[in-house]
Amino acid sequence: MDASLQTSPQHHPAQWFGQPRGLVVLFLTEMWEKFSFYGMKALLIYYMIRHLQFAQADASLIYGAYAGGVYLTPIFGGYLADRWLGRRRAILIGGTLMALGHFVLAFESAFFAALVLIALGNGLFLPNLPSQVGDLYDEKDPRRGGSYNIYYVGVNLGALLAPLVCGTLGEVYGWHWGFGAAGVGMCLGLAIYVLGGRHLPPDRPRSQAAAADAPAATGAGRFVPLLLVGLAVVVFRSGYEQSGNTLAVWAETGVDRALWGMTVPVTWMQSLNPLLVFLFTPFVVAGWRRAAERGREPSSLAKMAWGAAGVALSYLMLALLAATHGGTPVSMLWVGAFFIVYTLAELYILPVGLGLFARLAPRGMGATIIAAWFLASFGGNLLSGVVGRYMEPLGTTGFFVLLGAITGAAALALYALRPLLRRVEATSAA
Repeated sequence: MDASLQTSPQHHPAQWFGQPRGLVVLFLTEMWEKFSFYGMKALLIYYMIRHLQFAQADASLIYGAYAGGVYLTPIFGGYLADRWLGRRRAILIGGTLMALGHFVLAFESAFFAALVLIALGNGLFLPNLPSQVGDLYDEKDPRRGGSYNIYYVGVNLGALLAPLVCGTLGEVYGWHWGFGAAGVGMCLGLAIYVLGGRHLPPDRPRSQAAAADAPAATGAGRFVPLLLVGLAVVVFRSGYEQSGNTLAVWAETGVDRALWGMTVPVTWMQSLNPLLVFLFTPFVVAGWRRAAERGREPSSLAKMAWGAAGVALSYLMLALLAATHGGTPVSMLWVGAFFIVYTLAELYILPVGLGLFARLAPRGMGATIIAAWFLASFGGNLLSGVVGRYMEPLGTTGFFVLLGAITGAAALALYALRPLLRRVEATSAA
């Protein structure tokens, strides 16, 4: 066995930026993986409509199916890692498959095969990288609670750079240049992960002893509430995920992108959300910390409910804009205002939900439970493709009202689940 796998992270006291070195390694690995993922995703809907000549309804359905597929495979990838492969080997295999899939996109006849490769690779990669974050800290380390928010910044830093680099290359120089850049980003992420491996926590295969620490009754008591939360998140994501699907289609003709004598590439608009995540996260986390010091920090589900309600509000803003502007393109300033509300709301639900599932995972099942969180993303993305087919029949205003109603319903469901999850968290802390 590699010596690095036998070394506990507590034996490496050196830190970077006040955090364990392993968090920096995971942050950068995730940043480049998300650069790869979102770089390809920024081009996908336009590539299908403009180049492959798919109808908008069909392209949205394929987009939703693909986006759902990349969140279905992690449930198998997490299980394989916990029971057989180990987290590190799963990450290396998954990253290699994803890089290969991006390069295969250079061949039009292999379009669907490339999507399958990326989805399979993502299944091995996605649940196993974040499952290592918590293992970098002692259970009572005060930095542990905010570690997933820091990690989430890495996710969004990659998502910020991706449309600017891959989107520009794809729109200006050709689709395959953009897809190729996404593949290169995945290779960089793998290189960082391998070179920084000595700073990462050891793999912890599920053993009989670990299984004994999580008896069936306790497991069932946690799984049912998490399942209900996951179902509410499925509904939420069916509306939330339209930002890269139907919202991107609307932005191409519904937004005035003229700026300083040039037309802003439409893919650049997909960088607004991750840019704002990067800017707002320190303030949001600091606010939660101050609230916790006063004993007034909201529960995880309260935060998530407020986040879903905020996304609903952002879509209703777009509905009002569409109703008042008719067929006239709206200013990019209004789109910026939409993304400010949308992003602040996102910070209250997505990283919080990931941390919630990681915190309540039984011992020895960390990757599997985190994969279950991403399984909710599968259902939501798949459903988003179905929802996206109603854009043309309902018209822009009606469609944005529908998205507001969907995410608002998810907010109500999450808020109603607070008492049930409060009991589970109390039992877990006991």
